[in-house]
Amino acid sequence: MPAKTRLLDSVDSPEDLKGRSRDELKQIADEVRSEVIDAVSVTGGHLGAGLGVVELTVAIHSVFNTPDDKLIFDVGHQCYPHKILTGRKDRIRTLRQGGGLSGFTKRAESEFDPFGAAHASTSISAGMGFAKARDLAKNDNKVVCVIGDGAMSAGMAYEAMNNAGSDGTNMLVVLNDNDMSIAPPVGAMSHYLSKLVSSRSYRGLRKFAKTIAKPIGLANPARKAEEYLRGFAMGGTMFEELGFYYVGPIDGHDLDVLLPVLENCKAMQAGPVLLHVVTQKGKGYEPAENSADKYHGVAKFNVVTGEQQKSTAGPPSYTKVFAKSLIEEARKDDRIVGITAAMPGGTGMDLFQKEFPDRMFDVGIAEQHAVTFAAGMAADGMKPFAAIYSTFLQRGYDQVVHDVAIQKLPVRFAIDRAGLVGADGPTHAGSFDIGFLGALPGMVCMAASDEAELVRMVRTSVEIDDAPSAFRYPRGNGVGVDLPTNPEALEIGKGRIVREGTSIAILSYGARLQEALKAADMLAAQGLSCTVADARFAKPLDKDLINRLAKEHEVLLTLEEGARGGFGAFTLEHLAEVGALDTGLKIRTLYLPDTFQDQDKPDLMYAEAGLDARSIAARAIEALGRGDVQQIERFARA
Repeated sequence: MPAKTRLLDSVDSPEDLKGRSRDELKQIADEVRSEVIDAVSVTGGHLGAGLGVVELTVAIHSVFNTPDDKLIFDVGHQCYPHKILTGRKDRIRTLRQGGGLSGFTKRAESEFDPFGAAHASTSISAGMGFAKARDLAKNDNKVVCVIGDGAMSAGMAYEAMNNAGSDGTNMLVVLNDNDMSIAPPVGAMSHYLSKLVSSRSYRGLRKFAKTIAKPIGLANPARKAEEYLRGFAMGGTMFEELGFYYVGPIDGHDLDVLLPVLENCKAMQAGPVLLHVVTQKGKGYEPAENSADKYHGVAKFNVVTGEQQKSTAGPPSYTKVFAKSLIEEARKDDRIVGITAAMPGGTGMDLFQKEFPDRMFDVGIAEQHAVTFAAGMAADGMKPFAAIYSTFLQRGYDQVVHDVAIQKLPVRFAIDRAGLVGADGPTHAGSFDIGFLGALPGMVCMAASDEAELVRMVRTSVEIDDAPSAFRYPRGNGVGVDLPTNPEALEIGKGRIVREGTSIAILSYGARLQEALKAADMLAAQGLSCTVADARFAKPLDKDLINRLAKEHEVLLTLEEGARGGFGAFTLEHLAEVGALDTGLKIRTLYLPDTFQDQDKPDLMYAEAGLDARSIAARAIEALGRGDVQQIERFARA
């Protein structure tokens, strides 16, 4: 029997799906799934979520007319099948690589990505914006939002639904329920009912019944009776109360069901519709089906065995060091509790949960709630540690200001993924927390230069009981220093001298300290003596240390893994206030560039940012006015 022709090779855009038979679309879906598995095995990335929406993505692109119809993905890591079907399959093996495809939807990448998404729960708000823009322009294109993978746990999604429902906006929201947390069992009867209630004949009968019921005063009771009858049969009463016409739940992997129901939903014109589809995360790849958490985001892996590429042995990750340090502190203090927002594995709080299940709280994708929840616990005498990625903490900033800082509540923020994060790109880089937390009165801000310092900062935060505090640390492994077994708390607002010199001072805040020391070696090779200091604190500043460095050196460089307006700016403001800039001091502030850097290998990204040892040494020579930059280049190559 001859092998099947690979139909996916003939699909260069969604237009190539039009007019295909269901059997052909099923084959294309199978081939897309194989392509996703094979590509991610080479690049690493998000696997389980994408595998769960293969049939759904094929069906949507088959039924709707993208890009004129707007397809907006929430939590953009489920978009790999979408990228394959929208002219990017030849580049799919460049996912998350330097110069390659983003791991999320990205407007600059394709007209089929109308809205970028990497954080959760934005799709319905954005979709309503598209729908209103369409209405104002008197166009008739459709708007489809695919939300799921935990994104319905965030309040923003419900704010948008409430607005769209009360406004009567014509749009389709597809709820991808991939953890069975909402859906009742999906079977033949629910499929039949979903087809029925989304059909033109049912909707016509419903409209006719309304015209009869209204004159005799039964419109409202009839509406409620019909609504609750459908809610009883299929679920979804909550969505109906928000103003959405609910259809579902249906099997999100069955194209024989998906296609006609989507056609029916496309034909609806009477306000927002919510289509509830149930999918399986990791569908079609057994290792991912059996371990959805481990295959949410993966390293490169063997397709046959599912075994992920192990990192080479080395120092423990900063994340694990934080978790183990917090566990040790919690054994001594039963008021310590852990909080995270849907990232227990990513923040190491899963380890804390194993030790203290009653003292660990995962609040879902709800950073705002996480911050205020922590504030409430702190107000009642607990010692909450809110472990949240820097990029996600941005979402809870208003709560940090109003619910934590103004009330001087001792919430401890463990800020993971500080600095650049490589393959996840600009949406996940921890660039801004130094500036936005450092602006808050009373906040204590720390950054760990190595894993031993991180252990000390955990201890320090435990002892700070009259103010909020935060300590930041990068993604990846530590530098290999010994960890203190009985860590002492740091003196608040005091840094340390790591290496003494005379001409040049490098004041580092955070994990670029090792690069600063390498730069000092490069400078020493030219006879340029260099002091290297670890600031430890951005707030309060170690003003005595800064004054000493400014007074005793010709050049002062500040160094940080954050955006402009952070530690360097704080240092400059202090030096200006004390008149230290009036005496000829040459100062340079080194920080992340004023751009959103695309994904690449972290070392290459830091070199591009000018925060590697070679760049640091070159800036010092440029400021000093003597020395050989070419010799720095030769030293770096050697």
